[in-house]
Amino acid sequence: MKSLKSALLYTGLAILANAAATTAHADAALEALKDGDMRKLVIASEATAAPDVTFTAQDGSQATLADYVGTPVLLNFWATWCAPCRKEMPHLSELQDAMGDQIKVLTVATGRNPPEAIDRFFAEIEVENLPKALDPKQEMARAFGVLGLPVTIILNAEGQEIARLQGDADWSSDSAKAILTAVAAGD
Repeated sequence: MKSLKSALLYTGLAILANAAATTAHADAALEALKDGDMRKLVIASEATAAPDVTFTAQDGSQATLADYVGTPVLLNFWATWCAPCRKEMPHLSELQDAMGDQIKVLTVATGRNPPEAIDRFFAEIEVENLPKALDPKQEMARAFGVLGLPVTIILNAEGQEIARLQGDADWSSDSAKAILTAVAAGD
């Protein structure tokens, strides 16, 4: 009985060590891809489940991030009054075009952002391919600990946060595409 407990203990420890090594390898692989603006990307030491909160989808329905499980998500919190958001949004649009179905760029206007202002914002920067999701009471932003805008969070296909970037960035850069391609591949 004692040897069975020891064997189970060592097997469990080996499994945990292997998982930790795999996570460390994935973290190192993503770190190696960081260049330019992506140097601001903070890779999480452990993937953590995304908060289970609702937001308003473009069609007015209530949605959650669980609706996107199976596809990596680049979750961007922004606002119509945010100058860095205006600079960043076309890069997010280019990224979505370049990545196709490999990832989903989900833009969520947090706080007071009237639909007319959102439509005007997108028209002025000539972005047509990104969703106009809403977080009017900032419940989703608070659940993610968003303190300033823009904030972009990378969720893996399992719906876990694996990285985040505070501030605007060139998401259409080769570095961003390489990072998200690795995430989409499950690396």
